[in-house]
Amino acid sequence: MKFKFMDKKMETTQELHDYAVKKVGKIDRLFKQESEATISFGKERGRYTAEVTLNNNGMIYRSSGTTGDLFASVDSAVASIEQQIRKNKDRLARKLKTGPIDWNTGAASEPEEEEEQFSVVRNKRFAMKPMTVDEAILQMNLLDHGFYAFRNTDDDGAFAVVYRRKNGGYGLMSDSGED
Repeated sequence: MKFKFMDKKMETTQELHDYAVKKVGKIDRLFKQESEATISFGKERGRYTAEVTLNNNGMIYRSSGTTGDLFASVDSAVASIEQQIRKNKDRLARKLKTGPIDWNTGAASEPEEEEEQFSVVRNKRFAMKPMTVDEAILQMNLLDHGFYAFRNTDDDGAFAVVYRRKNGGYGLMSDSGED
């Protein structure tokens, strides 16, 4: 597994980096191909956050843990990613080692016959009006939604989504034009 570390508004020790490599490296046994891990450390209002992002074969797993201790934050983030993988182990079996994983032994088991399907409970269609990012944010706020999809006139009508960020402010996602 390849590791990349980022420190936000703080400096970390080599001991913390070694601890994170040890903990996150245990997840690598679940993957067939080599993974890349980006681990970000930050401090805000006296609380430490460790954010772990794993990229394996095009699948991205991301989790963060916030506690009063950086080491505990790493543990929390790793546990959360393992829980994500366990929860979706049947769906992710094609991306992981051969077949679903028997989490008690850590070995691959025979695939189950019936896989749970996602259930779409509502289908909504609407015309996407071309508008600027500022207009889209205003429309999102007027509707009191957490996100808003639109055609961005500033980007030649490309599909885009604005969203409200947890820590304040807004985010913009748009089509890069690459396949």
